[in-house]
Amino acid sequence: MQKFKEVLSTVLPITALVIVLNLTFVPLSAQQMISFLLGALLIVIGMTIFLMGVDLSVSPLGNYLGDWIIRKNRVAVVLAAGLFLGFFISIAEPDLHILAGEVEFVTLGQMGKWGLVLTVSVGIAVMIAVGLLRVIFRLPLYILLSITYLLIFILALFVRPEILAIAFDSSGATTGAMTVPFILALALGVARREKGGKDSEKDSFGLVGIASAGAIISVLIRSYFMPAGEFAATIEFGSPPNGNILLIFINEMLRQAFEAALAILPLLVILLISRYKFIKLKRAQLFRMLRGFLLTWLGLVLLLTGVNAGFMEVGRIIGSRLAQMDSKLLLILIGFILGFVTILAEPAVHVLTRQIEDVTSGSVRRAAILGALSLGVGFAVMFSILRILIPPLQLWHILLPGYILSIILANTGSKLFVGIAFDSGGVASGPMTATFILAYAQGAANAVQSANVLIDGFGVIALVALTPLITLQILGIIYRRKAQLKGGISGVRKSD
Repeated sequence: MQKFKEVLSTVLPITALVIVLNLTFVPLSAQQMISFLLGALLIVIGMTIFLMGVDLSVSPLGNYLGDWIIRKNRVAVVLAAGLFLGFFISIAEPDLHILAGEVEFVTLGQMGKWGLVLTVSVGIAVMIAVGLLRVIFRLPLYILLSITYLLIFILALFVRPEILAIAFDSSGATTGAMTVPFILALALGVARREKGGKDSEKDSFGLVGIASAGAIISVLIRSYFMPAGEFAATIEFGSPPNGNILLIFINEMLRQAFEAALAILPLLVILLISRYKFIKLKRAQLFRMLRGFLLTWLGLVLLLTGVNAGFMEVGRIIGSRLAQMDSKLLLILIGFILGFVTILAEPAVHVLTRQIEDVTSGSVRRAAILGALSLGVGFAVMFSILRILIPPLQLWHILLPGYILSIILANTGSKLFVGIAFDSGGVASGPMTATFILAYAQGAANAVQSANVLIDGFGVIALVALTPLITLQILGIIYRRKAQLKGGISGVRKSD
């Protein structure tokens, strides 16, 4: 019930906003509204089951393997395990599948879904291995992040605008409900064995941020090997075939059942091999984790069915209809509201705010963190809409100064907050950002004559993921100054 309430609180604000828009500015057909509500219901049920499954299977597997990796005490083992595990956990990430499906849909299949998923997974794997080695060799996080993003800036100078948007969106989408718990569990297992105590918990932060940078690098590198020329990009709005809503949901569910099995099967194989070769599990523990993987698969099927069969289509329609109005103010305002309420309702954000309040001994209040994040993400979505309406405003005009500021803060600000901030991009860019808000931006871009749906319709996830990097590091500076004014808090100066 707790999982159900958390997921419901995430989906409900978007659903309520769609109902209000249906009754006022954007009337939808009965078929569209029924498809949306059925999709929302499947998302709530599917995400609840999925998260239960992850808690029973993926998170424990990450902890066990992280502990085993360090017990081997060999750099080669850490490197190989990081590459292997990072690749397969990324393949199973639902948010990445949603984004890759959208890229395939918008480019009319010219950029295939599985090609993007595999490309991103390679980048994630490499950077997870690098991140684990960082813990072992005690390389400061801010130095590694500075080097990584310098490489990203150099690679980004020579790529096409549409690739830039997809690359940075991949970074936010890949750190979702599957990847984040596994990476955090793996990092904590390695850090505890390597250091022990509170220092290990502090050092376990940052691996998610490092991994997400790998997604950007891999997509940018892949673009250099793509054939020259622009992608054909368009969105066609359609109705369910023959008006049969149930049929389209059943067909989508059958398709997603196969794809979800392909995504999760490698993790199941890793569990079975590990149980007999690397980690000692009692029979009861093994069966518990197997049940968890079954729940993960079932939840993933229901979640992706709800997203693709009804939920995102309505997001595109609303964005398109509002963009066609004479005044674009409502389009911008709804974008801000979508970003604001999405973060307020995101359960992982509330976990993050409690964590920061605990780490700072209450010096940085939850309300201040939540307010700053909500406003930041609201403005991030608003800037995404402004990019669509103002042709000279490009994605790199926002991302470049944003990431430069983030790296400056990482080098000069509170070191305690660096890992938390860079990990939190995945928290902010949750399932609603990868689904409804992305679809809303794409619908708007498709309707604005001066916009390109592939260049301007993507990028919203990237801007949402950028927000916590700046917001939380600024809060870290405020916290450090408060601690200095009070004469320092015991143990804080040393860890900072």
